[in-house]
Amino acid sequence: MATEARTVILTGAAGRIGRAITPMLPTDWDLRRTDLRAEDVVTTLDVTDLDACRSAFAGADAVVHLAAVPDPEADWDSLLPANIIGAHHVAQAAAECEVRRLVLASSVQAVAARPAGRQSRATDAPRPMNLYGATKAWAEALGSWVAATTAVSVVALRLGYFYETQPGPGTPDYDLSAWLSPRDAADLIRNAVTAEGFDFFVANGISANRYPTIDLDDTLRTLGYRPVDDAWQSR
Repeated sequence: MATEARTVILTGAAGRIGRAITPMLPTDWDLRRTDLRAEDVVTTLDVTDLDACRSAFAGADAVVHLAAVPDPEADWDSLLPANIIGAHHVAQAAAECEVRRLVLASSVQAVAARPAGRQSRATDAPRPMNLYGATKAWAEALGSWVAATTAVSVVALRLGYFYETQPGPGTPDYDLSAWLSPRDAADLIRNAVTAEGFDFFVANGISANRYPTIDLDDTLRTLGYRPVDDAWQSR
């Protein structure tokens, strides 16, 4: 049976996903929201500062790491600080602070170069088509290393295309097939924090879209994720 974590650190809390899911996360969590820029109840945390990560994670049960540069067209210099160095520091600090669960935000961009016409499964090896996707593949490998060498269990979430509202007319079919709604994102992250029975798991994360190009079977079975939204619902 899944055990609710009491203290959960959320990095990147001021980003699009972080802002959208926060009101829908369990109210019995001691949720500590962090971001590079502080606003409201969000505490400043620069994930490229290892000592700051250690301080922020002390006493935490789980860390949900969303902080990143989320631009598929970003160059190496833009991606290196947050997506590579920051991901390492978050993982290192989580291990040193003996955090029980680390949830890393990967992306469907990590497997976007898969063969045409084939559904992507969570067990597929990374196959990115841009540097951003490559940094997310790095995060998955980093998570596997942490899970293999420390007591931290890790979930890497290959998050789909996040739209805060129902995708409208003109949205590309691929985006529709890989859409992740705020409500489903919150449920996915809740289950990623609380599910048990593994050391390391890569999970696909999209909504219950009618024509998915990304398979959810492993995610449904292992995490207990139950998406409800469909990008084609109003079409």
